[in-house]
Parts: sequence; C-alpha cells; structure tokens
Amino acid sequence: MSKLKTFFANPNLKTLLWPLVALAVILLFNLLFTKGFFHLEIRDGHLFGSLIDILNRAAPVLLLSIGMTLVIATGGIDLSVGAVIAITGAMAALLIRPDYLKGVLEYSTAPPLYAIIGISLFVAVVCGIWNGFLVAYLKIQPIVATLILMVVGRGIAQLITQGQILIFVHKGFQFIGGGFLCGLPFTIIIVAFVLLITYLVTRKTALGLFIESVGGNPTASYYTGINATMVKMFVYIFSAFCAGIAGLIITSDIKGADANNAGVDMEMDAVLAVVIGGTSMNGGRYYLLGSVIGALFVQTLTTTILTRGVNPEITLVVKSLVVVTVCLMQSSAFREKVFGKLGRGIV
Repeated sequence: MSKLKTFFANPNLKTLLWPLVALAVILLFNLLFTKGFFHLEIRDGHLFGSLIDILNRAAPVLLLSIGMTLVIATGGIDLSVGAVIAITGAMAALLIRPDYLKGVLEYSTAPPLYAIIGISLFVAVVCGIWNGFLVAYLKIQPIVATLILMVVGRGIAQLITQGQILIFVHKGFQFIGGGFLCGLPFTIIIVAFVLLITYLVTRKTALGLFIESVGGNPTASYYTGINATMVKMFVYIFSAFCAGIAGLIITSDIKGADANNAGVDMEMDAVLAVVIGGTSMNGGRYYLLGSVIGALFVQTLTTTILTRGVNPEITLVVKSLVVVTVCLMQSSAFREKVFGKLGRGIV
C-alpha cells in the first residue's frame, strides 16, 4: 500500500492522471457503444482498424503538439503553425508540379524527393526563424508575433499556389502520408521518431533544463548565464519544423496543396492538447508525454463524435463541452469547491 502511495505521489504521474482518465473514458465509451471500434485486422501485410486510423489522423496534431510544448514551456505560444503547414505544403506541391500553374498539364522533371522535402522544410525553418527573431530579439509578445505569420503566412501560401488547389501525383512523396512501414502507417513512424529525438534532446541534455528555466524564471535563468534568446530561437524554429513535417503529411495525404484550408484551426488543437497534457501556459515545467496523450484525446474525441453521427452544427459544441469538463477536473481548486474535502483527496 505504501508503495502505491509513493507511486501516485510522483508529481509527474499526478499531472498525467487526468489526461489518461479522459482518454480512458472516451475509449471505454467506444468499447461499449461503437461496434468494432477495437477491431484490428491485417490486410496485405498492413494493420487496419479504428485505433490505427486515430493514430494516423492524429499525426499532424501530434507533431504540432510536440513543437508547441517546448514553445509554451518558455512562456510563449505559436499561433502560426497552421499557416506554416499551408506554406510547406504549397512549396512541396509547386516543386513537384511547377508548370501546373502555367496551365501545362503534363508533368515536367521534378527535383529528387530529398530535395522536395529538404527545400520545403527549409522554408518552414525560415518561418520559425522569423517568429524567433520577433519574440527573442525584438521582444514582441509571442501571441502578437506569431499572429503576424498566422495571417500573412496563409496569404504567402495562396501566392505560391496562385489561389488554386495544386494537385499532383508523385509516388515517392505520397508515401509520406499514405505509405506503410512494418505494417503501420508511415505517419506513425514519423511521429514516433520525432518524439524520440525530442525526448532525447530535451531530457538527456541540458537543453530541457534551459527551456524550463527560461519559462519558469527568466530573471534567474539570466543570472545563471543561460542564453534565453537562443533558447527561444530554438523552440520557435523547432515548432515550425514540426509544423513543416505535418504540412508534408497533409499535402501528401490529399495529393494536393490547399492553401485556404490546410492546417486551419490546427494551432488551437495543438494548444489544447498541450494544456490538457498538463503543461502550464505560464511556462516552466512541461510534459511531452502529456501532450501526446492530449493530442490522442482530441483526435479520439473528434472521431467518436463523427462516428456517433452527431449533427455537424453541434459537433464543435459537444467537443467544447467535453474539453471544458476535462480542464475543470484538472483544477484542484475546482474539485475542492465542487466536491469539498473529497475533491481535495482526489489526485
């Protein structure tokens, strides 16, 4: 019993408890009321099922949440990730089919796949440098600095595609969003790799402590010699890089670049996933695993609402009510007010 108490006394586990409970409740609901939700099958060597589909569809939000976690940990926010998705996708599609906007339907010689991916991600990194420059060097409030690119960036994406939906066929590029590796969708492999690298860099090096220090106590971090400017530059560049990968996945999946709709409102889902995962908007301590759980919760909730046939007019209302409930239950002050002493005893 004492070991169990010690286990739940861990502050990290306390933070992750409510996101896990919320995810478990949604999964339990589907187990009871959604026929075949947990059914998995192998076809042509590929694993299929609702759970696999959730992981696959959640990949862009998962990537955004990983990058957004580090940004929020420094006390900032990145509202431009949706626009970066649109810019990256537009650039990739243009590289694959450069003459399409000129009215030429025949395919010309496209650059190698590594060049398409590399140039597109480089453009995403440039967007991150811009955000980092405004926040870290010019000291502009993060919500204002990233709002600039949020608005202008989508206009840039529309200029790249000239306001058209730029469609293409490219087997190598389409593998990013629609291929399989080891029986799993390739998008899941991408997310797992990015998450692993992020964990190793932030938890096995001093960078993670620098990020927490800058977000938790900027004054103290300054006097300990931490270069807050470079730390902030890094997190905004990394956030844009993650958004760039998400943009490649989305563009590859739909086989086209839609500058008007690609990544719309996804920054809100990413912020929501990070907050549900236990990372404070005030900065400081962050929880990568919590953000992953939060993103999975958001996608599972969305899938559940769609599969239950909820009218599109009230889908966002239902989603909002569930999310608000989860956030309120995370608050110890709210639990104590509602449940009294019993709420105080809840982890």
